[in-house]
Amino acid sequence: MNDLAKQLPQMSGDLFVTDGGIETTLIFDYGIDLPLFAAFPLLATEDGREALRRYYRSHASVAAAHGTGFVFESATWRASPDWAQKLGISQEELIALNRCSVSVMAELREEFPGLRSVLSGCIGPRGDGYDPGEIMSPEEAEAYHADQIRTFATTEVDLVTAITINNTPEAIGVVRAAKGQGLPVVISFTVETDGRLPTGQTLGAAIREVDLRTENGPAYFMLNCAHPDHFRETLRTGGHWRNRIRGIRANASRLSHAELDEAEELDDGNPAETGRDYAELRELMPQLVVLGGCCGTDHRHIEQVCLAAKDRQTAA
Repeated sequence: MNDLAKQLPQMSGDLFVTDGGIETTLIFDYGIDLPLFAAFPLLATEDGREALRRYYRSHASVAAAHGTGFVFESATWRASPDWAQKLGISQEELIALNRCSVSVMAELREEFPGLRSVLSGCIGPRGDGYDPGEIMSPEEAEAYHADQIRTFATTEVDLVTAITINNTPEAIGVVRAAKGQGLPVVISFTVETDGRLPTGQTLGAAIREVDLRTENGPAYFMLNCAHPDHFRETLRTGGHWRNRIRGIRANASRLSHAELDEAEELDDGNPAETGRDYAELRELMPQLVVLGGCCGTDHRHIEQVCLAAKDRQTAA
C-alpha cells in the first residue's frame, strides 16, 4: 500500500458505499435532460445544484441509516476539456464547475455529521466510456487530465477516482497526473460481458500493467458499468492481481454496452438481486469495501447492498 493510499479511511477494511448511476437517475427518474450524458453543467444553476443535492442526500441517507461509510463522488465525470468544448463551456467555466462540484459535496457532508465520509473528485475518459476509440499515449493522457486533477487539488477532495476507464494508457496517465498533485487515485475499469476491457485486454493484465508502469500508483482498482454476471467468473478464477480490486460499481442490467446504447427505457434490474450479487462477491473477495452502482442503479440498490451485507454478517 502506497503512502497516499494509507490516508484513505476505506483502506481500513470498513464498508463504504457510494452512489448509483447518477446520469441514468437524473434522466429517467428526475426527468432532467443531460446533453452528451453530462451532469456537471447542472452545477451552473441553483435548480441544477438542488437536483444534485437531492440525489446525493438519497444515497448518503442510506449509508447513515445502515452505519456504513460513504464516498461522495462528484458529478464531474465529463467535466474535462473535450466534453466542455462540445457543450460550449469555456475553460474558466469548467474550472469553476469542477470546484463547485466539490463545494456542493462538502456542504452536504455537514448535513451528516455522524457519517464517516470521503470526497472524491470524479474523472471520466476523454472519449466514450464504452469504446476506447483513438487511444492516447500515457503522456498524452497525463497532459489531458492534468488540468482537472490540478483543479481538484485546490479543493477539499480526499482522492480522485477515474471511472469507466477502458484502456491502460489512459489509466496510467491519470495515475501519473494524480501522483504529481499528491492526490490518492483510484482507477475503475469498464469491462465487457466477457470480463475483459473493451480493448480486449484481460482485467488481470490491465491491472498488472498499470501497477508496473506507475509503481503501484493506484490506491486500489474498481470495476464498473457491467453486471456481476459479466465479471464474476473472471474474479473467481483470478490470480494475485484481484487483491488490488477493492470496489464495484455494477450495472443493474445484464444488457451489453451496445444494447444499453440502443435502449430507450431504463433497465433498473432487481435491487434485491443486486444486494445478493454484491454479498456473494464479498464472500469471494472480502477486500471489496467500496460498493456503489452504475447504469440503472439508484439508492434502492445501494440500500439492498447494505441490507445484504448485514444479513451475511449476522449469518457469519
